[in-house]
Amino acid sequence: MESLLFPFQFAFMTKAFLMMAIIAVPTSLLSCYLVLKGWSLMGDAISHAVLPGVVLAYLLHIPLIVGAFCAGMVCAVATGFLAENSRVKQDTVMGIVFSGMFGFGIVLYTKITTDVHLDHILFGNMLGVSKGELWTAGLIAGFVGLVVLAKRRDLLLHAFDPVQAQAVGLRVGWLHYGLLTLISMTIVATLSAVGIILAIGLLIAPGAIAFLLTNRFSYMLAIAVAVTMLSGFIGIYISFFIDSAPAPTVILVLTILFIGAFIRASRKSRQVTIAD
Repeated sequence: MESLLFPFQFAFMTKAFLMMAIIAVPTSLLSCYLVLKGWSLMGDAISHAVLPGVVLAYLLHIPLIVGAFCAGMVCAVATGFLAENSRVKQDTVMGIVFSGMFGFGIVLYTKITTDVHLDHILFGNMLGVSKGELWTAGLIAGFVGLVVLAKRRDLLLHAFDPVQAQAVGLRVGWLHYGLLTLISMTIVATLSAVGIILAIGLLIAPGAIAFLLTNRFSYMLAIAVAVTMLSGFIGIYISFFIDSAPAPTVILVLTILFIGAFIRASRKSRQVTIAD
């Protein structure tokens, strides 16, 4: 029993568990809407597009999260504008904007000469989060969570049928760019913990797993949060004993759970087909 509780004796492990619990809420809630709306690539685009903002913020000696948020919003607004004002499909536009901004960020990143390493921006540093980063993530997570829960029905209708949402009087434009803003803020909150590259896993996997496990959206939100919490705890806990990075281990656990949910859903569908 003492060996099982050994990881909890370290302050950095406690902070890692706390950070995971904080970012699990906004990423899980948003992942449900991204999966339903078919916007999974949007989360990927924004998460990669924040890199040039981070590098520029470092060069200008301003908080990195400010640069990350600004870059994320530029990516989101540019993607929405180009998709609405051209014949090119949205997924194509997202691919172009994402690759362009990420390429620009990599060029800046490789040209910086400094003793400060920015690798944690790419891959995260969950075991090294500070109290300030915990507070920042907590405030952002709380705000995003409250907005999503308060507007969950409007966002759900907009995800399924934007035309109907506009017909009943909802401000579709506000919902569209508001959701993009929430995604950018959430990625900023996860930046110090899981980094740019792995943030997309937390914005897709929980919603996809919950989608396979239930047909009711209210249950889907709860399941997504529970799955992320469970995966975060297991991933961080296992990483301590196998000496691996926590963030990739958490994503690996989420992937395993997705495979399990997919197999379960496939068997259930097969049984229904046979019964019919």
